[in-house]
Amino acid sequence: MISRDGTAIAYDRAGAGPAVILVGGGPTDRSSNASVVDALAPFFTVYNYDRRGRGDSADTAPYAAVREYEDLGAVIVAAGGSAHVYGTSGGGILALRAAAHGLAITRLAVWEAPYIVDDSRPAVPADYREQLIELLSEGRRGDMLELFFVKAVNLPVEFVAPMRQSPFWPAMEKTAHTLVYDATVTGDFSLPIGELAAVTMPTLVIDGGTTPWLSSTAEALAAALPDAHRRTLPGQPHNVDAAAIAPTLAEFFGA
Repeated sequence: MISRDGTAIAYDRAGAGPAVILVGGGPTDRSSNASVVDALAPFFTVYNYDRRGRGDSADTAPYAAVREYEDLGAVIVAAGGSAHVYGTSGGGILALRAAAHGLAITRLAVWEAPYIVDDSRPAVPADYREQLIELLSEGRRGDMLELFFVKAVNLPVEFVAPMRQSPFWPAMEKTAHTLVYDATVTGDFSLPIGELAAVTMPTLVIDGGTTPWLSSTAEALAAALPDAHRRTLPGQPHNVDAAAIAPTLAEFFGA
């Protein structure tokens, strides 16, 4: 599939029924949503795509957030012209912003979009995006990931050091440059109240109740949306279990 600016966007399609598009977050490709595809495919036609610069999708410079809205729009066209959308973490922010820009999203579900709405955690450095760009220019992709996990995700630095020895780390380093893209979409991590007023379709805001600042964000996000629905899946971490979230998505999307 070719996006508006000529970028090839790779996707998988599975199942049958109403269209649901999955939007991933963080330095991952579409494999991160594979278990969600399996859980939803009995009820929906599920489209799982690689965001630009990730996985099998191409990339075109210079980057602009609107290009990613156009990518999601191209998947929606491939799905028949309208679709339900589920965005997780930073993919949730992307889906919300794309919806505000007028994409044909019928229902939207968002898992723990990482806006910061209170002082229950440290703020992300004001020059976070600039730090990422500098590290990328120096080829320090591992340090980009560490900056992301410590300053954006808010993991203790001692948790991140062992992660650098994990088998999944090299794959994330390959997509570390897309952290700059996510930082561009997210901006200063504040809740864009005015923009959210344009997200008029029914929107399900979900959290797991295990990360207080993300739960506060979910409450504030739901309050800012014109047609919000709210759910908490007790005990679920940010890396939510597909078996836990799939029934909630299926119900909301009308399985």
